[in-house]
Parts: sequence; structure tokens; C-alpha cells
Amino acid sequence: MTGATGPAPAYRGITWDHPRGRDALRAAAAGDDAVDIDWQAHSLEHFESHPIDELARDFDLIVLDHPHLGEALELGSLQPMEDVVGPELLERWAGASVGPSFESYRMLGRQWALPLDAATQVAALRTDLLPGVAAPETWAEVEQLAAEAPVALSLAGPHAFLSFASICAALGEPVADHPELPFVSDITGSLALDILRSIGARAPAGSATQNPIALLERMTATDEIAYLPLVYGYVTYSSPVLRFADAPAALPGGRRGSTIGGTGIAVSRRAEVTPELVAHITRLLSDETQRDFIPRHAGQPSARAAWTDADVDRSASGFYGATLATIESSWVRPRYAGYILFQSAASALVREVVAGALPVAEGLERLRSAFSTSVLRTEGVAS
Repeated sequence: MTGATGPAPAYRGITWDHPRGRDALRAAAAGDDAVDIDWQAHSLEHFESHPIDELARDFDLIVLDHPHLGEALELGSLQPMEDVVGPELLERWAGASVGPSFESYRMLGRQWALPLDAATQVAALRTDLLPGVAAPETWAEVEQLAAEAPVALSLAGPHAFLSFASICAALGEPVADHPELPFVSDITGSLALDILRSIGARAPAGSATQNPIALLERMTATDEIAYLPLVYGYVTYSSPVLRFADAPAALPGGRRGSTIGGTGIAVSRRAEVTPELVAHITRLLSDETQRDFIPRHAGQPSARAAWTDADVDRSASGFYGATLATIESSWVRPRYAGYILFQSAASALVREVVAGALPVAEGLERLRSAFSTSVLRTEGVAS
């Protein structure tokens, strides 16, 4: 690949291995003669847990999830976006993304990634298995439905804790965003665990070990799951038969408890920033790309202009309009150094409670203890 005056600047990128994570990025790179980007992909599990600092040694562009920022910043793994694209572009994009997508990548007064993809936990419903049944509005309605139809929970990997945290948010008390603060009250934490245990006791066999992609694949290919109250939304699975809806609230008209996910594009410390790279990133974030190119290449845009576009929504079987309220009120996870390790340990504890292997009170106390001791101190902290 060559540019107008010689070889195009070359970069290595790492994203996650799903059409939603890779197809639009690879297509955009293939269509840009001014820059050469080799996009590699790793599994969803690797994406959710692998240290950013290790990726930053080998890749120039990193598609990441915002909870990794704490450790990445302690180790100086990333370049601030103010230095990459400049403050004027950041100001333009700050209000353009849906929900807290843009702000989730902002720490210590600087922007460390740009939202490429917006997603949060929403509900999924098989309309043919539940004909005439509206998606439950509240968690009490979810528990009632679980007694009558196959309802599954997303509990694999970090998702057990994320489901717990989302229910706490719906109950009006999000968990604390730093270990120096009280984790969550006994009343809220216990009620959230009780709700998960009640639903999990009746969940389809094997669903507790399946990640969101596997759950949605199973929901598409079999009749074994009729409803998921909280699963990260994937527009690629949306259809007239598998319909997405807002996450449940605690009370009618209350907050839709959900934990935002999605992905951002970050620039590692090893990358040489060129005008060609800035131009490429700018195109990825443009309204035109977000509304047209990304949806046409299996992507899930981050721009509110795309989420509120009637044509985009229609082509996605109503996915965006049906879940917009949830993502707009979604909770942002903690981003301190040490959170990722806590998230894994906390999910294991929540799974034990849901399975009945750990009493609710003991499970909550162990969650609280793990949280209060989870700050990670690392050598070589960036100034």
C-alpha cells in the first residue's frame, strides 16, 4: 500500500473477534490507501481480561473496554487523545455519542479512547416462544415470567458481577466506583443477589457458563431460552423473532438498571501519530460512517445520530429505538487499577450465590471484602 508521496504509514491494531468487533474496522482499513492498518482479533474472553499494557507493547491501536483504563494509565500504556487528534475534535465528539460512551473513556482530566461501538446490557425476547407477551418492565415481572418460561441469566466471565451491579443500579443504589467508598448497602446488595438466585434456580441447563454471544446464538438456534433480562446487546442478532428491549427496572417507570460496555479505540505509547492516522480515526467517528458504513459492516455505532436514525433502526429490526432509554441511563463501571481482577473474583462469588453454594449474606460480605482490598499498586507508575 502506498500513499501519494511514498509508502503509507503502517500500524498494527487489536480488536475483538466477532463481526461486530472486526468487520467494519478491517473494511475501513482496506478502503483507505493513505494508511496501512493490520487489524488482528482476540477472543471476547481475552478482550475482557487481558492487560492493556501487554497489548500496548505489540500494537499501535487498541480496541478496549473502559474498566481497563486504570491499570493502563498507571503503566503509561496509552497516549491521551488530546495529543493524538487535538481538543477541537474531542469537543465535537463529546456530545455526539450515545449514553455515557464518550465520558467512560475520560480519566484524570484527559480522554484516553474514543467510542467506536456502544453497547449496554438490555433484554432479549423470543417473540415466537412468548406470543403476545411484552418484555417485562420490572424485576418482579421477570421473576414471574421465570416461573412460566425458560429465562436465562448472563453469568459467565465478568457478567455475573455486572448483572448484580445492574440490579443494584435499578434498585437506586449503584455500587461504589472506588474501594475507598462503601460498596453497597446490605438491603440493596442482598435483594440483588436474591433476585439473581431466584431466577437462576430455574435457568436452562448450561446457560450460566455461556458468554453473551453463546447465549444469543443458543437463543437463535434453539427454543431453550425465551428471555434474557440482561445481556449485552448485539445488533447482529436482532430480528422480528429475537427482539431486544429495555432492561428491567425495579419499579414501573424507574431506572433501567444496566452496565455500559461497548468499545473505544485507543492509541498505544509505541505508535507514531501521523496526519494519515488522525484522518482515519476522524472518518471512523464521523456521522456518515457511524450511520452508514459501520451498520453495513456488522458494526454497532456509538453516535447518537445513528441510534436515533429511523432508517438505521428499521434495518436493525428496531434494535436501537427499543434499547435507547437503557443505554442513556446506563451505569459506568469503576476504572481504578485493580478493578479487572476484582470483577473476575466478584463474578465467581456471585455465581456461587446463584448456584446456592454460598448464602446471600456471606456472599455479600465476601464481595464487600474483596472490593475494599482490590486497589492494585504497580511499579513504574506514569506521572
